[in-house]
Amino acid sequence: MKIARFNLSLFGINTYALYDPATKDCAIIDPGMSSEAERNAVATFIDNNHLNLTHIINTHLHIDHAIGNSWLKSKYAAPVLASESDLPLGERMRDQATMFGLPIKVDAVEIDRKLNDGDIISIGEGRLKVITVPGHSKGSIALYDEADGFLISGDTLFAGGVGRTDLPGGSSKELMESIHTKLFKLPKDTVVYPGHGPATTIGHEMHSNPFLQ
Repeated sequence: MKIARFNLSLFGINTYALYDPATKDCAIIDPGMSSEAERNAVATFIDNNHLNLTHIINTHLHIDHAIGNSWLKSKYAAPVLASESDLPLGERMRDQATMFGLPIKVDAVEIDRKLNDGDIISIGEGRLKVITVPGHSKGSIALYDEADGFLISGDTLFAGGVGRTDLPGGSSKELMESIHTKLFKLPKDTVVYPGHGPATTIGHEMHSNPFLQ
C-alpha cells in the first residue's frame, strides 16, 4: 500500500491516507482536520487521486485524532473503525474540547466496527493487522502492514519518545508493556509512522529512545 501524511494544526497531529494503487481503495487514519482548509486538503487528495474511501480508522479517540470523523463520514459514507475500549472517549468529545480549551464544535464518535487484537482490515489488496497497545488510552491500537513493512503507531511510540499517560485511561505500566511485548517484537526495519512527529524505525527506537532504555 501507499501512504500519504497530512500534518495538521491541532496539536500537530499526523493524519494518514493509506491506499491501494491497483484498486484505488483508501483508508484515512486518525482524521485530525479541524479547519475548512484542512478538510479541503484531505478531500482534494482523495478526489484528485480518484480514491474510494472505504474505512475511517482511529488508533484512539482523543480529540486531535478524531475531530474530523463526523465530517469525513458524512462526506464519503465510510464506516468508522476503532477499539470499543475507547468508546467512552468518543462519547465525550465535547468534554475533551472543553478540557483542552478548544473553541470548536465537535460531534461524538460512533464506532461502526469494533476492532480487536489480531483483526485484519482489508484495503483493496492490502492488509492491516490490528495490534492492541493500551497505555496512552485504554483502547489504543497500532496498525501493521507486514507486506510493506510499516506500522502506524498512533500515540504509543514516537521518534525519541512515547505517548503521555496522564490523560483519562492512561497507564505508564501498560504503555511500557505494549511497546516492549508487542511493538518491539516486530522486525527492526519496520518503519514507524507515529501520531505526531517524524517517522522512525522499530530498531532505532529499541536502541536509542531515551524513554525505553
